[in-house]
Amino acid sequence: MNENGSAQVALAARFEEHRPRLNAVAYRMLGSLSESEDAVQEAWFRLSRTEGGPAAGEVRNLGGWLTTVVGRICLDLLRSRQSRREDSLDASVRAFGETHIPDPVVTRADTADPEAEVLLADSVGLALLVVLETLTPAERLAFVLHDMFAVPFEEIAPVVERSAATTRQLASRARRRVQGSTPAAETDVAKQREVVEAWMAATRAGDFDALLELLDPDVVLRADTGELSSGLSKVVRGAAEVAGQAAMFARVAADQHLVFLNGMPGLVALPGGEAVSLGSFTVVDGRIVEINIIADRERLQVLTRPLREA
Repeated sequence: MNENGSAQVALAARFEEHRPRLNAVAYRMLGSLSESEDAVQEAWFRLSRTEGGPAAGEVRNLGGWLTTVVGRICLDLLRSRQSRREDSLDASVRAFGETHIPDPVVTRADTADPEAEVLLADSVGLALLVVLETLTPAERLAFVLHDMFAVPFEEIAPVVERSAATTRQLASRARRRVQGSTPAAETDVAKQREVVEAWMAATRAGDFDALLELLDPDVVLRADTGELSSGLSKVVRGAAEVAGQAAMFARVAADQHLVFLNGMPGLVALPGGEAVSLGSFTVVDGRIVEINIIADRERLQVLTRPLREA
């Protein structure tokens, strides 16, 4: 192997050391497992190019450099995504409200590592990712890089093309929205599992009163079918309204199974072995305050692959 080849191998080895952190940054920025992988791979391409990426010895803090590169790639993707959504939604859908639920990390309940699931739940719950979707791309970048990965504002500012002071304000606005919208959810996996299993039993029995008992009066249900223009993707608020919606899913209730979604107990519906929905639950003080359901068949085929491969 020549000198250039050896240098490239060494650079690739150094990049792999940082890949877990880069994956974590990209996932929190994009809420999409496939796009996160693409963003990290693009960072490798930029690093490895003869022109446009530094050699291994030319970067004093390679991890910091790669983090900001991934952040910049994700920022561009978020801006492009936002533009596409605005172009594709007509006025009536905008008035109704767009509902998009990020990709959860799905694991089987019978093979999950309890310790690993708790760590994942603590680091990035699906409810937090839903809130991050409401931020502007620049706010999301400033919040994720600074509050979650301790990147100084001085290093974030050039990425968002703002001053360090303005970047600090972006993160502050995002932080207030996150803190105001993300409930102090149950972190005890066993306690949440008990509530989710009770919900599953009540749904199977069609027990409206039992469903109401499990729901917080101000519970929010989000359903993402991937068909915004059809009106099937929606947000439902209030215990009675959400319980009524749950009764509509009684036809698949017998095929619900416990899974872990981002480290916390959730449900997958598998009638005939085909995934038709994934449901995540946010539990506070023994009651469900938020339910997020993905019913996009195309996305479900990818997201539930770990269930079929395990």
